[in-house]
Amino acid sequence: MLTNKGKYGLKALVHLARLTPGTTTSIAAIAEAENIPKKFLDTILLELRNAGLVRSKKGPGGGVALAKAPEEIRAGTAIRILDGPLAPIGCASRTAYQPCDDCADHDSCAIRLTMVDVRDAMSHILDNTSIAQMATRARNAAVWSGGRL
Repeated sequence: MLTNKGKYGLKALVHLARLTPGTTTSIAAIAEAENIPKKFLDTILLELRNAGLVRSKKGPGGGVALAKAPEEIRAGTAIRILDGPLAPIGCASRTAYQPCDDCADHDSCAIRLTMVDVRDAMSHILDNTSIAQMATRARNAAVWSGGRL
C-alpha cells in the first residue's frame, strides 16, 4: 500500500511539474496547495533532493523545483525512494527479498507467486508513468469534469 509519505511525495512532484520551467516555489506554498503538513513535506523533499529529483535554492527568489525534466522522473522511482520496494510482501521483492517464516516451499508458494505478479504489474505501470504524465492526466481530468486545478 502507498504510504502518506509516498502519496505526498508524488503530490509535491506533480505540483512542481506544473511550475513554469526555471521557476521555484516555497515548501509552504506546496504544503498549502496540496494539503500536506509542512514539517512532513520538509522531510519528504529532503529525501527527494538527496536522491537528485528535487533541487533547492536559498535566499531571495529561492525555493524548490524539479532537478530533472518531469518527463524523466518516474513515479516508481519516487515511490521506491520514499517508501522502499513496491512488492506487497517481502518474499515477492526483487531488491529487498525476505523469506516468509511460515513458507514450506518458496518456489511453489501460491501467495508469493501471486504477489510477484502484483509487484510486476505495479512496477510496469509506475516505472512507465512520468511525473509529467501524472500532471497532464490530472489537468485533463479537471478540464473534463469542469473542475479547477
